[in-house]
Amino acid sequence: AAIKRTLKSSTTSVLYTAAQQAADWGAPLGPGQTLALRIFQLSNRLGRGTPATVTLQF
Repeated sequence: AAIKRTLKSSTTSVLYTAAQQAADWGAPLGPGQTLALRIFQLSNRLGRGTPATVTLQF
């Protein structure tokens, strides 16, 4: 699977806007579609940690 977008946040959440979705997929994601995510925690000492993976279903 190709990486469409990388989002970064210094908080516990990030927003994948409708405009970003439209730029990546041609339209905002809707019912029946899925989005696979890999989430990494970054550390100044250890670098990137092991990813958590999840698939969202709309």
